[in-house]
Amino acid sequence: MDRTTANTGTREVAERLRFDEAALARWMEEHVPSFRGPLSVSQFNGGQSNPTYKLDTPGGSYVLRRKPPGKTLPGAHAVDREYRVLSALGAQGFPVPRVHALCEDQGVIGTAFYAMDLVPGRIIWEAHFPGLTPEARTAHFDAMNGTIAQLHGYDPAAIGLGDYGRASGFVERQVARWSKQYLADTDGGRVPDMDRLVDWLAKHLPPDSGESRIAHGDFRCDNMIFDAEAPPVRAVLDWELSTLGDPASDFTYHCLMYRMPAGLFTGLAGLDLPALGIPSEEEYVAAYCRRTGREGIPAFDYLIVFNLFRLAAIIHGIKGRLARGSASSAHALETVKALEPLAALAWREAEKARL
Repeated sequence: MDRTTANTGTREVAERLRFDEAALARWMEEHVPSFRGPLSVSQFNGGQSNPTYKLDTPGGSYVLRRKPPGKTLPGAHAVDREYRVLSALGAQGFPVPRVHALCEDQGVIGTAFYAMDLVPGRIIWEAHFPGLTPEARTAHFDAMNGTIAQLHGYDPAAIGLGDYGRASGFVERQVARWSKQYLADTDGGRVPDMDRLVDWLAKHLPPDSGESRIAHGDFRCDNMIFDAEAPPVRAVLDWELSTLGDPASDFTYHCLMYRMPAGLFTGLAGLDLPALGIPSEEEYVAAYCRRTGREGIPAFDYLIVFNLFRLAAIIHGIKGRLARGSASSAHALETVKALEPLAALAWREAEKARL
């Protein structure tokens, strides 16, 4: 699948994701001071979990994120948490879209949602940043690295997010959560490598790092809006998986691009990184460590395996939603084809991990 073509732009809202647009317009008039109708609604092509819509008006555009209709897993699709973390980080000057209001009244469009600004710029869907010069790639990677280091520099309590999650035992809880979610979602079927990983991860848990920061949970190049002309990150998107957590685990997830081959999700493995102007994994990790004042990431190998498993579990969830008829992306069927190759890669990494 060409991820750039598949995920760029908008389309007519899917039949099962439609809602009363007049009711939304009335709500916007009451809760978004800048809003002036008439309102036109379309659906973004990207995104697999919380349906995301573009709201066009004569005076400008907004974005709406909603909980999907129908059966959902407990604790998933918490748009209220997204709204909260965006509000808190935006107040600190961190690059996120400005949020306007949260609606938890299901009587408006059928599920909870929030409205935010549409941030202009570029979304880059492939980790090798096609079409850029080597110098530009170097600058964009440095911008990503600096942005996640900035995120991990905030004291959660100091910005009103001290209770956004539990402050200790993050990796252990995450292993348990995603193992449980994988095993519970019988609609997605069983994957032998995933079954092996559930057992391996539980048996090789590293000591708790004791660190607690805001963890984005899905920090990838395609969850950022870059400036239209230059490297800076203008907004980090898709905070559904955010929580308080181990920053090393969050950063290691971001580093999965180095372990995944081109063509599998958005990988760099096998590419000539120096020729492309892309730092090596070692250089990228070192830059993050310098920015965050750490000497290294002791459990890096384990965290790579865990994060590959976690990403596979997320895709397994998409497969389950597809079976239930509630997958929000038109490309969900193509996405789930990565499940078994990703699980196999995770198991290979587990077999060679230096623990």
